[in-house]
Amino acid sequence: MKAKRSIIEIDEELCDGCGQCVPACAEGALQVIDGKARLVAEKYCDGLGACLGECPTGALKVIEREVEAFDEEAVQAHVAEARAERPACPSAQAQRLEPGGAAPTRSASALTHWPVQIRLVPPTAPFLQGADLLVAADCVTVACANFHSEFLEGKVVMVGCPKFDDAELYVQRFADIFRSADVKSVTTVVMEVPCCQGLPAMVEKGMALAGKRVPLEKIVLSLQGAVLSRKAMVA
Repeated sequence: MKAKRSIIEIDEELCDGCGQCVPACAEGALQVIDGKARLVAEKYCDGLGACLGECPTGALKVIEREVEAFDEEAVQAHVAEARAERPACPSAQAQRLEPGGAAPTRSASALTHWPVQIRLVPPTAPFLQGADLLVAADCVTVACANFHSEFLEGKVVMVGCPKFDDAELYVQRFADIFRSADVKSVTTVVMEVPCCQGLPAMVEKGMALAGKRVPLEKIVLSLQGAVLSRKAMVA
């Protein structure tokens, strides 16, 4: 039976298929199919719009139209079936890790948490509290052979690409982190190429937006991973 009610509408031209809306929908009404977010079934969407704030491109909105009625029993069955079929995606779950894994070696990982992408790290993640942050451009981890031992040890890392990702989303994410967590310091590591230079500025802008002042250092690497310069942006 159909009735006029609120429901999610997805603008396919704006949707980039990032999937951040999927875990935000408790009813499991959204999935990424063929590179785009899709509404699995009208009866699964309650129209409340909990997913809206997770979309970095503004592809989601709540509209009113003639659609199938929301079916809570069907949702419960759908969610239970989905949980039984597949484990939760690790990118949607903030968690601590043991550095080096079960068998630490000379080249063991210094990573202490998950996720690491700037767009995916929840501002309220426990591992951010009182942390020394390391904000690195994606390419840094490839260019620097000793990234873990030189930069990562003792720090909480967040990585991203300031050229291809949404700058305003980054600024807002950093602002939310500075508001929520008692961050002790921030080290930014970028490549010498021009497209990387905006990342430290985004961190500084987010800090200012949150009304906080935290020591902030900028480290620039050559294309082969050598340190070219270090500069204190905020003392």
